[in-house]
Amino acid sequence: NGEKVTDLVIPNSVTSINECVFAGCSGLTSVTIPDGVTSIGSSAFYGCTGLESILIPVGVETINKSTFYGCEMLEGVTLSTSTIKIDGFAFYGCKSLQSIDIPDSVEEIGSSAFYGCLALTSVSIPDSVTSIGQFAFQTCWGLKEVIIPDSVTTLGSRIFAECQVLTKV
Repeated sequence: NGEKVTDLVIPNSVTSINECVFAGCSGLTSVTIPDGVTSIGSSAFYGCTGLESILIPVGVETINKSTFYGCEMLEGVTLSTSTIKIDGFAFYGCKSLQSIDIPDSVEEIGSSAFYGCLALTSVSIPDSVTSIGQFAFQTCWGLKEVIIPDSVTTLGSRIFAECQVLTKV
C-alpha cells in the first residue's frame, strides 16, 4: 500500500539476521530483536537513517562490519554482555550516537568502528579490550574523554584524529 515500515518486531523464531536484510530502510525508527538471535550479518541495518535506538540481545558475539553504518539518527545502543567484537565500520557515521556502553566482554574494536560519531562525548573502554583498530574514533568531534585500559596492546593509527575537543585520554 506504499506505507513505510517504521516499527519492526522480528519474530521470536528468528535466530539469524543475514547481511544487508534491512539496508536502506530509511523509514525504520524502531527494531525489536528477539533474545534468540545470535548473529546479525554485515550491513544488516546499513543506511537505516531513521533508526533511533537498538538493543543487541545476549548471544550476539560480533557486531559485524558496517552493521549500523550511516544510521544517522541512532542515539543509543545497548550491546549484550556476550559481545566480543565490534567490527570495522560497525557504527560508522552514526552522527547522533550520544552514548555506548561497551561491556566487559568486548576484546576488539575494529577499524573505523565509531568514525564520524559526532555526538559521542565520552567512551569508557573496558579492561577486556586488547585491540583498537585504526581510525576507530576519528572525527568524533564531541569526544572529550576516553579511558584506555592497560589491557590494550594494539592501537591503530589515527584513532582519535580530528577529535577537536578531546582533552583526556
